[in-house]
This record gives sequence, structure tokens and C-alpha cells, in this order.
Amino acid sequence: MIEIQDIHKKFGHVHVLKGINETIQSSEIVSIVGPSGAGKTTLLHLIGTLSKPDQGKILIDGVNIFQLNDKELSAFRNRKLGFVFQFHQLLPEFTALENACIPAFIAGKSRKEAAVRAEELLSYLGLADRMHHKPTELSGGEQQRVAIARALINSPSLLLADEPSGNLDVQNKQELHHLFFSLRETFKITIVVVTHDTGLADMADRKIILQDGKILA
Repeated sequence: MIEIQDIHKKFGHVHVLKGINETIQSSEIVSIVGPSGAGKTTLLHLIGTLSKPDQGKILIDGVNIFQLNDKELSAFRNRKLGFVFQFHQLLPEFTALENACIPAFIAGKSRKEAAVRAEELLSYLGLADRMHHKPTELSGGEQQRVAIARALINSPSLLLADEPSGNLDVQNKQELHHLFFSLRETFKITIVVVTHDTGLADMADRKIILQDGKILA
């Protein structure tokens, strides 16, 4: 699913990633762990096409993503990748349903088609009675599930999550952790999670441990 080959990334004089090589299989759940500053989020952003390396390449489903032009890369990101962030990044003026629809609109889907898919996902995620509420009217756990629905609306093959349980209480963290495995079973999706949460990291099929820009294990 993902092939990472000799990836280097610098920010100014700081060499953040120092020759990363890794392979992630289809439908695998992988956690990326390590101390702050180890390069975890940088690596996730590179896999997610949100940043480009100084050296090396990443293939997703056989596509060398950094050989794509900006328009092709945007289309690839919208079609193939779903993102879940720590702070949800929901638009406050829109309802849960409208927030979930946004990537589908970007992909050129009709309002009706997007709404039907969003309703299906929000119902699957236990939010059938919260679809028309705005983010300020939702709990942290509910907001995170809206963000997951938004990430899944275009049926991506890869879900990338950056500290997804960082702002959740214990109960919502546990529910989110188990939800990732349900998503894998239901949608046959590959999931890569950056986390400091040892519970979530240990549940993954495999842990990638980063330290000082290199993979330890």
C-alpha cells in the first residue's frame, strides 16, 4: 500500500528525517510513535502529500506521489486519502452533515449524492440524531466522529490520523481506539496513526518507532 524510500526532510538547518525506509501493507493499522521532535508528524504529512521531501520517494498504491503536478496531487489526495486531526478542524458555521460533505463537493459530487453518503457515515458512527447540529453543539467525541465521517466520504484507501485522541476524555479515547478497528473491517482501509497514546499505539498491528529522525523499530 505504502512504500517509503530513503526519505530525508530538513527545515532550515534541522535535519528532521534522516533516510526513512518503510513498507505498510494494505488494510494494516500502523502507529507511529516516538518522543516530541522525532519527526512523526513530518512523516505523516509527507505520506499525506501535505509536504514534499528533500530526498527520496513515497509510493501509494504504486503511484510515485511526488511526481504528480499540483493539480494531480490535489485530486489524488482528495480521492485516495482521508485525514483526522487532533483539533477536528470542523467549520463552525456548518452543521455536522455539511462538514462531512465538504470533500465530496470538492470531488465534484452532487449535493444529493454527498448528503446521502454523509448521512450513511454519520449514522454508522452513531450520530444519526446529531447531523444538523453545529460543532459548538457537539461533544469532543462527537466532533471527532464528524471529522472521521468527513475523512471517509470519498471512500479513501488510506486514513491518516495525527494525535486523534489527544483532546478526548478516557471513555471517548477508548471508543475511538476500537472504532479504528471497526473502520478497517467495514471499509477495508489502511490506517496510519501518529500518537503519544500508548494504549492506541499498542493496539495497532505494528508500531513504527521514530527517534532523532530515524526508525528504531
